[in-house]
Formats: sequence, structure tokens, C-alpha cells
Amino acid sequence: MAGHSKWAQIKRTKAVVDAKRGALFTKLGREIMVAARGGADPAGNFQLRTAIEKGKAAGLPNANIERAIAKGAGQLAGEGSAFEEVRYEGYGPGGVAVLVEAFTDNRNRTAADLRLAFSKHGGNLGETGCVGYLFEQRSVARLAGTAGASLAEEPLLEALLALEEGGGPAVLGYELLADGSDGADSGDQASAEVFAAYADLEALQDGLRRLGLNVTSWEHRWIPQTACPLSDPETLRRCLRMLDALDDLDDVRSVTSNLEADEALIETALAA
Repeated sequence: MAGHSKWAQIKRTKAVVDAKRGALFTKLGREIMVAARGGADPAGNFQLRTAIEKGKAAGLPNANIERAIAKGAGQLAGEGSAFEEVRYEGYGPGGVAVLVEAFTDNRNRTAADLRLAFSKHGGNLGETGCVGYLFEQRSVARLAGTAGASLAEEPLLEALLALEEGGGPAVLGYELLADGSDGADSGDQASAEVFAAYADLEALQDGLRRLGLNVTSWEHRWIPQTACPLSDPETLRRCLRMLDALDDLDDVRSVTSNLEADEALIETALAA
């Protein structure tokens, strides 16, 4: 019976993983589909090129990518899609501000699903503009070391200065991301993120590549300008569950909040 129990657990785990992967592929397909409305050729459509790269990084099969492009470009008879980009705003437990981006073909359904997810966990869906002013949308490019070498801060700073001096976009900031494998004071990091103005995404990733940096991904991202710190474990737990519930909705593309909490407290809340 022990072997049977273990096999049953493995099957359940695999089913959960497969379901999450399928949901992710659906969301990525919709993103490619919407981007393809601006043209089916990635070379002349940066938004589409970005969506395709994001899909490939997640393991989206080429057949899925090609089908999504054809649907978005209207190349498949009877396969036209009415999906549109919509942004929703609301509050979570403790007054945490939340921005939700969605691809939907039915605004009423999406709004109802979001309202339920918010209210079920102690939050509420608000009016457009209620928290949007607390966020700024920026371009973000992610870098990684090459050939087993980590990124060092000094060479990265020199490269970013060279980018601006060479006529590239103004860099608004950067963040070094440690992988935990090196010592805390090593000065070398596994990856980094570079931030620029919203309109500079294409120029940012192109410029970084020309400097020989390993650009692994790029995107537009909402950055909170004011944080909402939570220190109560139960409030934090309800907020995290709400954010997960929102992210799990089929129509949701991304969820961003201004939640701020101690890392140890977050781990405790997630384990509860």
C-alpha cells in the first residue's frame, strides 16, 4: 500500500504541475495572439517578438506559437479572437494596492471573477485609477552571467555608463539578484535587472546586447512607488492567498502589488 500511496501522490502532483503549465501556455498564447494584431512578422513587430521570446523561455511549443500568431493576424478562417487588454485595480488585506492586467473576451465575466477573488480573501475590486497612481510602468531587461561567470557590479556599472554615453536610453536603475550559491559578500551575482523608461524597452535590450551582455528576457513591468508594509502574519497570509487566487484566474496576465514584508515572515505565512 505504501507504494500505491506514493504513486498516487506522484500522479496528483504531476496533474497539478500539468494543469499550471497548461494555464500558463494559454496565457502566453493569448499574449502572442494580441501582439500579432500589429503584424505577423516578429522582425517588424517588437511587441510580438517580445511575446514570442517570453513563450519560448517558458517552453511553449513552436506549434502553439505559430497557431497563436495566425489567430491574432486573422490568418485562420473562423479563428478570429476578440481578446483585449484590460487593467483592473483594487485593494488587498491591510490596504495593499493591487494592479491586475488581463486578456479577456468578456469583461463582465473577468470582472466578476476578479471581484470574487478579491472579496473572498478580504480585499475589494476598486474603480479605475484608485491605485494606479501608486505604480509606474517601466522597461525591464534581465541579464545573466556567461560561460559560468557571475555578474560583477563594477563591470555592469561601466557597461551601463557606456550605454548612455553611446546614445542609448537613460538607465533609471538596476538591481543585482543573488542566486544564493556564492557568499553574501562576494560581489558577484547570478543575474541582474536594468530599468529604463517605458518607451525605451526595445532600445534598452538592443543596446545591452550590443555591449556583449547576456540579455535573457525583457518586459514592461509595473513598479510600485510607495510600499505597503505588512507585519501581521494573518493579514499577510490572506493577502498572499488573494494574490495567488488572482494570478490563477484564466484571464489574468499579471498581478502586481505594493506589498512589503519581511522574508522570514512571508515564509512563515506560506507554510501555515
